[in-house]
Amino acid sequence: MHALSSLALIWAAILLATILARWSRLTPVLWFLFLGAVMVNTGLLPLKADPFIAGFAELGIIVIMFAIGFEEDTNNFINSVKKSWGIAFFGGLAPFIAAYLVADYFWNDINISLMCGLTMTATAVSLTMVSLRSEGLMNSLAATRIMTSAVIDDIASLALVAILVPIASGASEISIGGISIIVLKSITFFLLITLLGAWVFPHKPKGWIGKIPIIGRFGIRHILRFGDGEHASLTILLMAVLVGLLAHTFGFHPAVGAFMAGLILKQEYFHFGDGEKAYKQTAHIIDNIAFSWLGPVFFVHLGSQIIFDFQIFISIIPQIIALTLSLFFAQIFSAAIAARYTGGMGWAGSFMIGFGMLGRAELAFVVMDIAYVQSKIIPTEVFYTLMFTAFCLNVAVPLTIRFWKPYYIKEQEKLNM
Repeated sequence: MHALSSLALIWAAILLATILARWSRLTPVLWFLFLGAVMVNTGLLPLKADPFIAGFAELGIIVIMFAIGFEEDTNNFINSVKKSWGIAFFGGLAPFIAAYLVADYFWNDINISLMCGLTMTATAVSLTMVSLRSEGLMNSLAATRIMTSAVIDDIASLALVAILVPIASGASEISIGGISIIVLKSITFFLLITLLGAWVFPHKPKGWIGKIPIIGRFGIRHILRFGDGEHASLTILLMAVLVGLLAHTFGFHPAVGAFMAGLILKQEYFHFGDGEKAYKQTAHIIDNIAFSWLGPVFFVHLGSQIIFDFQIFISIIPQIIALTLSLFFAQIFSAAIAARYTGGMGWAGSFMIGFGMLGRAELAFVVMDIAYVQSKIIPTEVFYTLMFTAFCLNVAVPLTIRFWKPYYIKEQEKLNM
């Protein structure tokens, strides 16, 4: 019963966090973390989580990463890569270097520096989209470029997590042979995912795959349409877990596999009967599971890892200030300059992209969980520093977008004249 009591408290906190997020216009993730920390420090949640809650939280982040990949249109993503690759590359490289250098200065440990760099590389696209929507800019060119760049950043970050975490945790040696093995495993895993997405999943497999018995006649659409699509949600959730297990077999975090499973699923696979209805219904169910009642458990559980210590907080104020300011300027200027010279954007639109890429949420907290909770790579002081830095950057997103909106609108009006 103790586990069920904890779950009831966590779900109540999720509901409260959702209300507070609407009131404050901040991402719910921040409130999930905050309430998780409050509950554990006030004794409402135990210091050591029940295995049931820990497992529930692990499943939550798998579903979240699957949902993020599932929401992304693969074709739109590929078509937007040409205009967004520079934003993604430089807008991800600069924060990584900034975070790495700051961490190296304060802690002088290569593994800690790598984890800090990885944590601060990927953009919180959900936070930015909510902020842009609230300002009426959801369908703007800047929003499209931010979305594509963020997805590219996420994929690159997931690949780096897959390669660097085993090295930093000591699971693999820091040697040419050890790195080569990790790289080979990464390539093999992503080739298998490509094989699934390009040849096995389609209902009309291409090339020699089409000659294989069973696979050559049936694709994922035939499985999804079983029972008139009533079990489609169960089918794709099973797929997320199975590909997550495949990723784990290769030594990666299951969230890596879940994200890739979602990315290679296409809307056309749901074209049976009323295909549009089947897809929308399934997407709604997955979205509800990931962002309403299961996925948020991960963030509340992660927040419960913050056992507040006033002395630690005071001691890391210089680190928080240095890391926040470094990332603030590195992210804005790297993304803006890249958008201007590789994406063909005007300066106002370029800086809007820079502001929109400031946030750090889902993937950042996944890396923190791996580095602090699971692998014990970073100490408590670093974990606190990353948490508070992410909080400051996320608060900056809606504020900077609102401040910069008039300049962006003015530039767009001039371009449309």
